Amino acid sequence: MNTQPTPPLQRRDKIVAVSCGLFVAAMVGAAYAAVPFYNWFCRATGYNGTTQVATSGPSGMIDRKVTIRFDANVGPGLPWSFVPEQNSIEVKLGQVVTVHYRVVNQAARPITASAAYNVTPLSVGSYFNKINCFCFTEQSLKAGEKRELAVVFYVDPAMAKDSDGANVNTITLSYTFYQQREPYRPVADSTLPEKRGQI
Repeated sequence: MNTQPTPPLQRRDKIVAVSCGLFVAAMVGAAYAAVPFYNWFCRATGYNGTTQVATSGPSGMIDRKVTIRFDANVGPGLPWSFVPEQNSIEVKLGQVVTVHYRVVNQAARPITASAAYNVTPLSVGSYFNKINCFCFTEQSLKAGEKRELAVVFYVDPAMAKDSDGANVNTITLSYTFYQQREPYRPVADSTLPEKRGQI
């Protein structure tokens, strides 16, 4: 009795196998692309309080003012002091402003951390433009080291014409530092003989 699959069945099995393989490859590709795409979407739309990145100031400024509050936090287990130099300022829409935060490593060892950020209300993220910022840049501080970190930003005057931003009088810029995993540094094994011509 012949148990070998007939040619049409073999062709169908190959098509199903190839289709499954392509589906799995597409899902893996989508998983890798999801984070960069989400980050791009947030930057492009200001979704979830994501601010915009600018290379220069706006073309103009208007008299409408808003209060910018500054919030500073550290993640669990990070022995740093992190505070804004001022709690809030009042700025005109389109005015380029530089503010500073101070950070101190209170531990007895070097620590590396980086800051994430957002603005609230979330709807104004697309109008909050940062020209210079320390966010997402690793900051490595020695034991007891202090550092001043600058943020240069402006609020786009177009916010005054947006129904979501027209009634906003206060914007909060919030940063949170999170400790980064320490890089691997091999430790010399004191039980091994020194390499002085030994094999």
